[in-house]
Formats: sequence, structure tokens, C-alpha cells
Amino acid sequence: MKNKNAKQNMKFSKIQKHIPVIIIACAVLITGAILFFSSDDVDKVKVSREAFVSEFTGAYVEDIEPNGNIVEMDMTASEGEVEIFDGYKTKVWSYNDTVPGPEVRVKLGDTLRLNFTNDLPQETTIHFHGVRVPNAMDGVPGVTQDPIKPGESFVYEFTPKDAGTFWFHPHVRTSEQVERGLFGTLIVEDDVDQKYSQDIVWVIDDWRMTEDRQVYEEFNTPMDLMHDGRWGNVMTVNGKLNEVLDVKPGERIRLRMVNASNARIYMPSFKNLNAKIIAVDGMYVKEVFDFGELELSPGNRIDIDITIPQDADGQVFELVDNFGREEIKLARIEVAGQAVATPEFNFPVNSEVPDWTGASDIEIDKEYRLNARRKTGEGMGMMGGIEWTINDKAYPDYDPYTFKYAEFNTMRFTNESVRLHPMHLHGQFFKVIARDGVPVSEPYFRDTVLVYPNQSVDVALVPLDKGLWVNHCHILEHAAAGMLTAVEVK
Repeated sequence: MKNKNAKQNMKFSKIQKHIPVIIIACAVLITGAILFFSSDDVDKVKVSREAFVSEFTGAYVEDIEPNGNIVEMDMTASEGEVEIFDGYKTKVWSYNDTVPGPEVRVKLGDTLRLNFTNDLPQETTIHFHGVRVPNAMDGVPGVTQDPIKPGESFVYEFTPKDAGTFWFHPHVRTSEQVERGLFGTLIVEDDVDQKYSQDIVWVIDDWRMTEDRQVYEEFNTPMDLMHDGRWGNVMTVNGKLNEVLDVKPGERIRLRMVNASNARIYMPSFKNLNAKIIAVDGMYVKEVFDFGELELSPGNRIDIDITIPQDADGQVFELVDNFGREEIKLARIEVAGQAVATPEFNFPVNSEVPDWTGASDIEIDKEYRLNARRKTGEGMGMMGGIEWTINDKAYPDYDPYTFKYAEFNTMRFTNESVRLHPMHLHGQFFKVIARDGVPVSEPYFRDTVLVYPNQSVDVALVPLDKGLWVNHCHILEHAAAGMLTAVEVK
């Protein structure tokens, strides 16, 4: 036994001498393998991102050559009165004394020159929602311009790069100023618009009214801030309680819908009328799909293509909202008269919208966690107030993130709260690529996406417009309470 043990000890002693060498050799092999696979993975990711950029090429232009035509108009924000209810005058703030404000129409390539004057008792600006403008024209105080004081003027001038349905509103005390009536539409026309029998805009809004038909003047209440923002008790389309579109049998209509509400989400549809969505947030889709399958969040726009049946004389088609528990009537189309020939042409689509198949496998560049926290301090009372946060910070405290110009970038909105958050990114369009980690394939771009409670939404973008752009919740009360940050494209 002694000799046997001695021999075993001698063998083990020899092995011990070589253990450091063995360990080093194994470490080298493992490290080499890690480096090999890591390098390979990095190359694959690089190739994928480059492939996604290549697939994006041509989806929309980086810049546009102005055609030399300048559309110039004067616009004034002021206090006034409008008749929303028959026989009643409601005090509002408005652009050029109308609610909604003027429907500004330009053709693609035109330059818009808007001579703006502020006759309000507050500072204000104009933000052109969804329009890719020069950074200095984006209308965000403290980020792109100084606020326009009462009695002062400012000239907004730019050439829209994209045809489509857009709108404008203040970006100062937005939750109050929009609710008082400050919003309007900007339509950038292309050659397709002239083919339709009618090209109509419906701006959907809700108002919180008092019994005497006036705007309820307590804004950003604790209840609104803690919940899904300010939802009204009166809904209008184009500032009317009973908006009616008169059409003839056979007409083909382009109907542009804009949600100008502070916080209300709609799920609009027509009863017994076939309609196709041709554009989302101003941009043509790659493939049309049925109207009624997409929610309309604050800030969102939907363009639909409707052909009125030849035998529809005397029929009425109601636009209804089905987002809530009860169906709500919003407006209607009334058909009357002799049938006309239906314009025949293919649906306008953008065949260059990228599929980005596999994009959800790319590592997320930036995550935005959406939540709320109790705000305490002087004047807050025992219960305190509430702040809505992005990555645990409330505006103006934020960390700007840099996206790489003309490269494939990804970001994730993670809603850690039990409230709705329609997230809007200025200056860029993006594409949803996953929800709760499950890949999705939306055939269109967006500038605003609704993130449901406890949900994550991944989006991808190739930024073509440089500058500092805000990224915020378009429930205006949430933004007012801090849910706003900024990204820089460079």
C-alpha cells in the first residue's frame, strides 16, 4: 500500500507541475473562442445594420429641392369665441379666430412662410407635428427656440419634405393651450390628391365643458395627472357636434383624420362602409389595410380611401368610436344625388417601406422606462403631486441620447406604469419592430406609438434630420408633469 500510494503521489506531483500550463492553455483556447465568436457576432450585427440601412434607402427623401413657390400667410393666436353649441358662445383661444385653426395646404416642394403673431396673455410657440422641419423651426422652447411672448411675432419658414397629413399646436403650456382650441392642420399635397372626388380633413377633439358650455379652466388637475390625462365630456369633429360630409353615390373620398385631443384615444370605424387605410401619421403605407383596425392616439393621423357604393343614394354612414366601453358617434357621411363615375386608380402606397425582417434581433440601443413618482415639496400638500418620468428623471432633468445619423438605430419604450403613453418623437419617423419582445411587421412608419400599461414596444429608425429633438408622451398632462426627454441626431 505504501509503495502504491507513493507512486500515485509522484504522478500527482508531476501533474501539479503542469497545472499552471494547462490552465493557461485552456484560458487561451477559451479566450480565443470567445474572441472568435464575439468578433463574428459583431460582424453579423454590423452586416445586419448595414443591410437594414440599405433596405431603408429610398423609403423617404433626406432633403427636398424647393420649387421656388412660397406660400405665405399670416397667423395670429388670440382669445375669442366660437359657436360649438347652437345658440351658445364658447370662449376659446384660436388661430385666426377658428377652431380648428386654418387648414394650411401646400404642394410638395412649396415653401411655407408663416408670419405668426402672439396676441395671447401667455407665451407660446408653434410645433408642426410630424413635419420634418429644420431644427430651429420645431417650436420647442428651451430646445429649439425661445418662447414667443405676448405681443411678439416670429416667422416660421420651411419646405416640407414629405407629402401627407400633419397638424400644428403650441409647445408651451400645451395641455392648457391645446385644450382651449389652439390647433390646426397642415396638408402637403402630391399628385394623387387631385384624383379623388373630395379630399377632406376631419379633426377629432374632445372638450371638458362646464354646464354653461365653457371650457373647464382647471388644467393639470391631480386626477388628470395621476390617470390617463384630461378626457373631455364633449366630442367634436372640426369643432362641431354633428359634422356631416355630403357625398354622391360613386364618389371616391380621401378622408384625413387627426386626433387633436389632449389625452383621449379613439378606435374609429364606419358602420357598413368599406374603407382602407392608405397613410399613417402622414406617410403612405406599403400595403393598405382595413380601417377600424388601428387606434388613433393623441397626435396620430390616419388617411383613409373610401368609395361610396353606386346604389347608396339616401344612405347614412356613421363614424363611431369603439375604444371605450360604449360606442360613441362622432360624425357621419350622408349620400344623396345622382350617381357619378368612380375615379379609377390604384391605392397610393409606398413600396419602399422596409420590412426589416429580423430587426427585433438587433440589440436595443436605448431603452426608455416610463413611470411615475410622488412629488413632494412646498405647496404640494400632504398628498404631494405626481411626476411622470423617463428613466427616473422628470423634465427639465433629462439625459439626451445621441442617435447616429443615417445609421440603423433601435429604441425600446418600456411602460412600467398602469397608464397609457402615446410616445411621440420629433423630427423623425420610426417603425415598430416588436411588442413585448414578439416581432411585429407593421407596413408603415409612425411618429407616435401607443404603449399600453406594462407593455414594451421596440422601434427602429434611420435618422436623416440632424439636431436636438424632444421625445415625449403625447398625453399632454403627462408631458407637462415631466414625461419628456430629448435625443440628438449627429
